Amino acid sequence: MKKITLLACACALFLAPAVNAQEVQYVEDPSQGYIFNRMQDNWFIHVEGGVGVLMSHKDASMKLGKRFMAPKANLFIGKWFSPLLGVRIGGHFEQMKGAVANDGYKAAIGVRTDMGDQMKDDARQVLGQKFNRIGVTGDVLFNVTNWLCGYKPGRFYNAVVYAGASTSWNFYNDKADGSGSWKYKGEMNGKEGTHSRNFALQAGLLNTFALGKHVDLLLDLRFDMIQEHIDGWGHKTWNEYPSAMLGFAYKFGKTEWNAPVVPVCPEFTDQTPTIEALKRKLADANARIKQLEMDLDKCRKQKIDTDTTIVKVYEEGPLATIYYPRGKSYITPVQMEVVNAVSEVMKNENDNYLLTGWADNWTGNDAINIKLRHDRVNGVVKALEDKGIDGDRLEAETNNENHINAKNLECAPLGRCVTIQRKK
Repeated sequence: MKKITLLACACALFLAPAVNAQEVQYVEDPSQGYIFNRMQDNWFIHVEGGVGVLMSHKDASMKLGKRFMAPKANLFIGKWFSPLLGVRIGGHFEQMKGAVANDGYKAAIGVRTDMGDQMKDDARQVLGQKFNRIGVTGDVLFNVTNWLCGYKPGRFYNAVVYAGASTSWNFYNDKADGSGSWKYKGEMNGKEGTHSRNFALQAGLLNTFALGKHVDLLLDLRFDMIQEHIDGWGHKTWNEYPSAMLGFAYKFGKTEWNAPVVPVCPEFTDQTPTIEALKRKLADANARIKQLEMDLDKCRKQKIDTDTTIVKVYEEGPLATIYYPRGKSYITPVQMEVVNAVSEVMKNENDNYLLTGWADNWTGNDAINIKLRHDRVNGVVKALEDKGIDGDRLEAETNNENHINAKNLECAPLGRCVTIQRKK
């Protein structure tokens, strides 16, 4: 007994640390950065449209409203490589409106005499121009919001700055009044030249507003620096071109990022008080065991008085109880198994038995319940006789009171039975 007690206490001491060890949790740790997604994840398409205004040397001679209402559109496909860094490439269309010097040397590619009504009073010194730029462009994207505030899946607003470069092919109308067709070639010699193709650098702020997991609303504020020679030789090498666009983004595949998973251990708890308490309990148990062993040895040495008879008095319960459904007197298959088991016991004994039929008084009426009591007890007697039990050993009676276990209506099913007892 002492060894078992010691073993149990030892198990308790070592089990507590083991249980604490199982409480280690594994969580994502954003401080460790984010894991690169698969190549097919985090792709997107941007579709944008808006207006821009060309700001070359002579454009101040034209009304701002006439220049500003020049349409432009972009179509990009891109990918985010991390929550901070991404790229996009695509095509752009821009219609340029402005003014150039009317000095007889028509260097601009889109000179238009039909735009004179848009000039100021000194229209004789300038001519209007209108041409289209179509080209390819690419940007490097940097998410400022994720950089400053930390990455958060599902954030409604993100501010993205970008910078890039583009190349364009410029198409002009071959008639000064704009009634001709759009062509791609130089103004001066009728051939493709420096006036037909140029480069630009751009930067901007892309504002994204989440409309869903895969769809964003875009507000793109952009500033381009375009090579001068599309606008004739002037006083500047580069022309400014600010623009504003609205659009939508559609994101493909997985749109979120996962941080590395690290274990988080529970806080250390000093188990010294618990261990000391267990040691005290162990000492008390050992003292109790020693006292019991001494008492046992004392009992063994004492002689038992032969004149003293030890009698165990108890009230014997029923040998078996057969239960019935409400209002029924037939023996169900399950209860017949009990009858079969009782018959085997009776075959190995010489006792006589008292069988009592019961019916609860919480349901039905006296006429029904009296009949149920007789039918139930007589049915069990007949079943036992069929099993080979002598009927002279079986005494049948009924009890019109409620069974002791049927104390109330909820317990009424316990009073629908036949009890079998050995006769004293």
